[in-house]
Amino acid sequence: MTSDPTVTRFAPSPTGYLHLGHVRSALEGWRAARGDGGRFLLRLEDIDQNRCRDEYAAAIIEDLVWLGLSWDGPVRRQSEHFDDYLRALDRLEAMAVVYPCFCTRREIRDEIARADGAPHVRSGSPYPGTCRGLGWRQRAEKQRSGIDYALRLDLARALALTGPIEWVEEQEDGPHRKLADPAPLGDVVLARKDVPTSYHLAVTVDDALQGVTLVTRGEDLATATHIHRVLQALLGLPTPRYRHHELVTDAAGRRLSKRDQPLTIRSMRESGMSPAEIIARAASTGRGATASAARICDSLSRAGGEVRLRRRGIPDRPAAEAHAARRNRGSPD
Repeated sequence: MTSDPTVTRFAPSPTGYLHLGHVRSALEGWRAARGDGGRFLLRLEDIDQNRCRDEYAAAIIEDLVWLGLSWDGPVRRQSEHFDDYLRALDRLEAMAVVYPCFCTRREIRDEIARADGAPHVRSGSPYPGTCRGLGWRQRAEKQRSGIDYALRLDLARALALTGPIEWVEEQEDGPHRKLADPAPLGDVVLARKDVPTSYHLAVTVDDALQGVTLVTRGEDLATATHIHRVLQALLGLPTPRYRHHELVTDAAGRRLSKRDQPLTIRSMRESGMSPAEIIARAASTGRGATASAARICDSLSRAGGEVRLRRRGIPDRPAAEAHAARRNRGSPD
């Protein structure tokens, strides 16, 4: 009996241009899928309409094509699938594991500061549960007033329904079963008044709908898996395997982040670097990557990488970046 082919995904947010950290994540998923004769999917996580830009979405697609990292099937854009998340949210509300929270961020910080021995995790202190005990009349009155609110997962109620849950984490020495411990994350936000989803809910629903069997992502997102397992168990969704890879860091050892404006693939292309050079730099960073760069570049070459791209006429200076440069100079299109 043979197992089903591996299905992975690369799911960036179009809030800026790709950097080496993104390429490393894309490579992890691409290599796992292609090495198993499976499928590599591309998803744009663009639910934050205030920060996401069409020009960045176009640039992500163009950079991946230029690098030779082809994907299977259409690109899934989260902003086009709010109905999927709303259906999942309705099911959770029917289970009474979701409640409205009317606290501002400052009120939450103040409540945490007043609480003795408030727990702390790397992603910050969890929500202290200020609105969890509101009666249904108070909740309804506040919602009718029109003030902003978020919908939070009642973690205690959720865990009472799911019981102990675990997942399989693929590590260097093989697969390991890990017991979910979402308590340090607390009652996470699942949606907001004007947006029927959040990162946690959308990612969980998308992975199930797209048939993802192996989630490859940076180790900074490993803690999110605990919450995602809870949502999968509540919604009756399949559980993929997980593989969290080491991050690409800067000279000071800090994770590459768009807000810090790291060197982008755009600027590396402009400097004259080839796809193979960028792939090699991304693939040779981190644990267990010393021999992978050459193998990946060889696979891309055999797949028709740069020759195919030249035939498609991909420009040296991408249109999205050129447009952004003209806009910054105040020039008309």
